[in-house]
Amino acid sequence: MGMLIGWGYWGIFLLMVLENVIPPVPSEAIMGMAGIGVARGHFDPVLLVLVGTLGTVLGNLFWWEIGRRLGYERLKPFVARWGRWLTVEWHDVERFKGYFDRWGGPTIFVFRFMPFGRTIISLPAGLMHMPFWKFCLYTAGGSALWNAALVGVGYGLGAAVAEIDKFVTPAIVIGVAAMIVFYVWRVLTWKPREAA
Repeated sequence: MGMLIGWGYWGIFLLMVLENVIPPVPSEAIMGMAGIGVARGHFDPVLLVLVGTLGTVLGNLFWWEIGRRLGYERLKPFVARWGRWLTVEWHDVERFKGYFDRWGGPTIFVFRFMPFGRTIISLPAGLMHMPFWKFCLYTAGGSALWNAALVGVGYGLGAAVAEIDKFVTPAIVIGVAAMIVFYVWRVLTWKPREAA
């Protein structure tokens, strides 16, 4: 918690960018802990949500740009080659593209609230050449609501429990360790549907 406060808004921005490019720490942990910082008087809630949302949009633009540059045909060999490390297979891309084909732009907004797929949905948006401004608008709208909710939960916890730092830091460490173990397990046991 102290480290996050020490890094300030720039640290939160960078963590939110990274969370959407290569998810090392979930946004729930970043923005939730920052919300506790709001309760302690370290952050302004409006500025915090704005910074977190900008980081989310920038991180998602990375995958949107990959989809836009590679195109549908060139993406398949990329996923075939790096799918194990991304823990994504072509079936997943097709499924998310199906959502995007059916619902269009609002899919981006809705997927910002999903625990899985909220980053990968940016790929089909790029593949379908969704306009830059529209992609940013839907991503920012969904992300702002999601981040505000997380900050609110963190604020509520920070205000209700005086010594919450004793519980939060170990919980975050355990959560991140569990994610790393889960990721390594997925990589080691990876078997795409095509090979199965």
